[in-house]
Amino acid sequence: MLTIVVPTYCEAENIGELVCRIDDVLHDVLTYELLVVDDNSPDDIKNVIADLQANYPVRLLQPQGRPRDLSMSVIDGVREAQNDLVLVMDADHSHPPEKIPEMFEMLKASSTSFVLGSRYVEQGSFDRSWSLWRFLNSHVATLLTRPLVDCADPMSGFFAFNRTQIDLDKLKPLGYKIGLELMVRGNFSDVKEVAIRFQDREVGESKMNLTQQFRFLRHLRRLYTVRFGSLAEFINYGAVGASGFIVDLFFYYLLQAFGLQHQWARAISFWPAVTWNWRLNRSATFGERKRRPRGRQWVEFVVTSLFGFSLNWGVYIFLTSQIAFFDQYRVLALIGGIGVASVFNFFMSSLYVYSEKRL
Repeated sequence: MLTIVVPTYCEAENIGELVCRIDDVLHDVLTYELLVVDDNSPDDIKNVIADLQANYPVRLLQPQGRPRDLSMSVIDGVREAQNDLVLVMDADHSHPPEKIPEMFEMLKASSTSFVLGSRYVEQGSFDRSWSLWRFLNSHVATLLTRPLVDCADPMSGFFAFNRTQIDLDKLKPLGYKIGLELMVRGNFSDVKEVAIRFQDREVGESKMNLTQQFRFLRHLRRLYTVRFGSLAEFINYGAVGASGFIVDLFFYYLLQAFGLQHQWARAISFWPAVTWNWRLNRSATFGERKRRPRGRQWVEFVVTSLFGFSLNWGVYIFLTSQIAFFDQYRVLALIGGIGVASVFNFFMSSLYVYSEKRL
């Protein structure tokens, strides 16, 4: 038994032909159900599915009370599935139904595997009519995701898995790459790939836009934190700190431009910079963690940052006053102080300011 989940939005023109193609392939091969999860499209999909139900094992699910989101549609479909073995595919005919039996047999043989329809393995291919922008966009995204999973096409939306290998309540998808989310957070032994020919849609419009691409980058940062833990958090913390330094400099020079003395400008510019760092670390670096009340957490972050600044200053003074080499090359002493303070601030933020244990 297999449940095929097809997320849709404005795909009424495509779904009828897709249902027929799937049944042509599977009718005499295996027992299946087809679950169309629609994000309340303004088209005629209800009537289309109603007509199809007379001849095909297809159901329509239209979740209410949440924003339109492809990943959430897939999760809703997996929850509603009557079978543990689930296959997910698009409605726009980009994924070949003819590959479903091969993917199903591969999954049956190894129920702990994640089975992926891949464009980038031997005999796999994609539509050569892609624009240069789309080609580069796809390949750069693939390169960015490969450190997370061991497969050639981690961006594929055509995949099969056993839902018992996933805790659905722990999923936190952001955007449209739910397959990547499942591979990173699921308890799969490996990823097996089946070569497919990816075909561009002929009817309807793609849902891809700039907003979705920014959401993908946010999702990617989140998954790097899941996969690499404290190392990813430390790198992100450093990047946030670097951006905070730019904010600090901006206000430092801006205030002087308005006539403030440099000592006062330096004292005041610290506050927007530390607030910037606190906010970005809350939403980005430690975004996977449950959040504590803002006001108290901000105060704690400021206090630990002041301790870190004191440590930075103390290391600089010690090195330049006690070691002649660092007195000659003071920039190295400055870097040393920043390094020690950064490590201190990170551990204080990780273990205290943003700690989930203190909730």
